[in-house]
Amino acid sequence: MAGLLERIHRAKRPPLHSLTPREARLAYRMGAEILDLPRAPLARVQELEVAGRPARLYAPSEARLPVLLYLHGGGFTIGDLETHDSLCRQLALRSGAAVVALDYRLAPEHRFPAAVDDAWAALAWLQERAGVLGLDGRRLAVGGDSAGGTLAAATAFFARDRGLPLALQLLIMPGTASQPCMASHRLFASGFLLDAASIAWFFDHYIDRGQRHDWRFAPLEAEDHAGLAPACVVLAECDPLVDEGLAYADMLRAAAVPVQLELYRGVTHDFIKMGRYIPEALTALDACAQALRERLAP
Repeated sequence: MAGLLERIHRAKRPPLHSLTPREARLAYRMGAEILDLPRAPLARVQELEVAGRPARLYAPSEARLPVLLYLHGGGFTIGDLETHDSLCRQLALRSGAAVVALDYRLAPEHRFPAAVDDAWAALAWLQERAGVLGLDGRRLAVGGDSAGGTLAAATAFFARDRGLPLALQLLIMPGTASQPCMASHRLFASGFLLDAASIAWFFDHYIDRGQRHDWRFAPLEAEDHAGLAPACVVLAECDPLVDEGLAYADMLRAAAVPVQLELYRGVTHDFIKMGRYIPEALTALDACAQALRERLAP
């Protein structure tokens, strides 16, 4: 990991927070899969529209499979179906479940809570319409990485409160707190891929300061976590977000929510998309797949 960070540093790419959102999206897309595994072939890869938003279905077979709604990372501002294509293929291939990746609306054109609303609408759509796709809408999970993990956590509250059966929330390096004030934010503020300046840039584009205690942005601050879907929480040790991920896992456990916590030592934010170089990425993918298989079993 240290060697990889050194090579990234030597490349002297402009930091995301120095770019416009449009420039940052292009830069992220161009670099998103350089370190990731090659795109695995699957039985079904299909462009869709889900609750009015573009989406992509990944399925390892033509069977009537359970479904993971996947919400990509990118600070609510960058990222799309292409940047997370390899990751979604791996999750489908390794778990045996179908994955539906959602192209939710991005900030600053669409600020909070637009992304949350899109995620909620997509999960409800899948419950009602999965059968049209030849999938099993009774066996649903939601997941995401980074900002997508935040959206997945928020969507789990929607499922609980609307009585929508949700088998698993897969939270990969999620943001859960209203402010970047925990110790890991100071310890890993610079030089560990996701830096403090970029976090501030993402937040400022996405949400007003007066809204940041809203649980849809900061699920750690929700009043009641009881009754939420079981969680698999995947964290990186050298990540500004690791402390709030740990705090959220503890909060869920305190509310009697089953939690599988996976903490990977010596790696940074976004490591799960570095499978060409970081063996922990493969281990994490397998852990995610096992959690999906166990929770989505008939």
